[in-house]
Amino acid sequence: MPIKSRWTAPIPRCSLQQWIFGSACGLVHDYRALIDPERPDTNFLTLDDFRLLSKRVALGLQKAGLKPGDRVLLFSGNSLFVPSVFLGILMAGGIFTGANPTFVPRELAYQLRDSQASFLIVAESAKEIAFEAAREAGLPDDCIFLFCGDTLAPELARSPTPGPGAKGRAGKTRHWTELLAGNLEQAKGWSWQEPSDTTVTTCCLNYSSGTTGVPKGVEISHYSYVANGVGVEFANDLDPDAQEKRKQARALCFLPLYHAYGQTYFVTIYPRLHIPVYIMPSFDFVKVLDYVQRYRITALMCVPPIVVALAKHPLTKKFDLSSVTSIGCGAAPLTREVSEEVEKLFQDRDVFVRQGWGMTETTCTCMSWDPKIRGHSSGVGEMMPNCAARLMALDGKTEITKAGERGELWVTGPTLMRGYWRKPQATADTLSVDSDGTRWLRTGDIAYVEDYRPGGIFHVVDRLKELIKVKGNQVAPAELEGVLLESPDVADAAVVGVTIKGEEVPRAYIVRDPASNATERAIADWMATKVARYKRLKGGVVFTDVIPQNPSGKILRNQLRERAKKEVGDNKPRTPKLA
Repeated sequence: MPIKSRWTAPIPRCSLQQWIFGSACGLVHDYRALIDPERPDTNFLTLDDFRLLSKRVALGLQKAGLKPGDRVLLFSGNSLFVPSVFLGILMAGGIFTGANPTFVPRELAYQLRDSQASFLIVAESAKEIAFEAAREAGLPDDCIFLFCGDTLAPELARSPTPGPGAKGRAGKTRHWTELLAGNLEQAKGWSWQEPSDTTVTTCCLNYSSGTTGVPKGVEISHYSYVANGVGVEFANDLDPDAQEKRKQARALCFLPLYHAYGQTYFVTIYPRLHIPVYIMPSFDFVKVLDYVQRYRITALMCVPPIVVALAKHPLTKKFDLSSVTSIGCGAAPLTREVSEEVEKLFQDRDVFVRQGWGMTETTCTCMSWDPKIRGHSSGVGEMMPNCAARLMALDGKTEITKAGERGELWVTGPTLMRGYWRKPQATADTLSVDSDGTRWLRTGDIAYVEDYRPGGIFHVVDRLKELIKVKGNQVAPAELEGVLLESPDVADAAVVGVTIKGEEVPRAYIVRDPASNATERAIADWMATKVARYKRLKGGVVFTDVIPQNPSGKILRNQLRERAKKEVGDNKPRTPKLA
């Protein structure tokens, strides 16, 4: 029998923007919603500014030719304006898709082609990469808008003409503030059109490699996105002091907003809950500590490397972190030992590092914690409202019903993706449908539950999928192998993940072409020019005579992982010291 959530919560049948703002034109709780931590007194957006700027982006996109269902790709780091671009696309009837700002042209061109994006909004600092990718993907220059975050936010939101900084055009490329030209008064009274059926209207394509293969666009509907937010809000409100704590709450955004984790919390949930968000353009650990102290940040949403830094960085104890009341961690597993080191910083106040669990394919959060539960745990919490899980034996047919017994985690609920964009076979391989029509996501993660009942705490201990998670980013070995095989020095290749100093990184095993004299370092350096920084072969390159494969040609990665453990990383056997 499936393990159901202890809770159910009603899910409004409305657009994501309606859920956040309540209405298109009515009064809103006009607090400072989005704040630049470097210029907090002059560079901020109130909630009304946020909504107004989003509507102006929407009107500009419609005037530029966006039609319902068109995709708009944002290629940029964080800024105060990213949330308005995200919601402006949705208000216009479009579909948002965001690309990692460290992508090289090949990777960006792939996402442009795969998403069939009609428009590209790109940070000015990345325009050369974007132009090359757009040419490769066949996107015209006049469908590209240059994006920058150096304009004062209140002036830009409320000005009838584009703000300062509207420069840097290349060819027919336009500055993004041209989308706002002449539409201020119209935007004030304009209302977006609500989808006729939010369960089948896609709002975003967040790219994921799923359980295997190259990145795929995960279709998330407005309904699923709202359901995710409803679940998080419901779980937070289980705290009897939730309303009082919310009055003091402050959040710091250093997670990337193109990614589901940062996006769901800082673009949607926190503004909905009227929690001020300080948005950092990029991650800087010392600045994080400074901002926590300066702005009395209460909530930290982290990935494991950041928690490791909190535990080990010598500067951590030199800053006042006493305002922090909650630390959440997701995107990859975190050891209990590291969590306990961080918790020692807050011993007088019982602040616990809570791991959650989710996937891009479940919008974001699928398991979390009842705030009334105290104490330490290496688990990832229990099922969120309206969701359920089952544990399946590796044959995919036998359901496990015993506490503590491991199996593949399958989940269901209203937050499940519609499917993979234009990839019906990948969707069918990942979603299993019961006879009653219930869709189950095969997560590829190996887990067990402490108590086989509603409210049981899950532990994710391993994964079937071949993905390598580098600082929360998903890296598909198949993609890296494909790039390696483009090199004339490489006859065959296989990539696996290795853990070095607590972080997973890619390691390649290479069969060198017989005519080549290339060194292992030369191949690693060549690869570094072909992929984003987090996909580089920081686990090393090793020459081998043969790549182990089964008769059907599938790479036997387990053999390579076992070999890698003996060669490098945290699991490498230690040579005993002689007495």
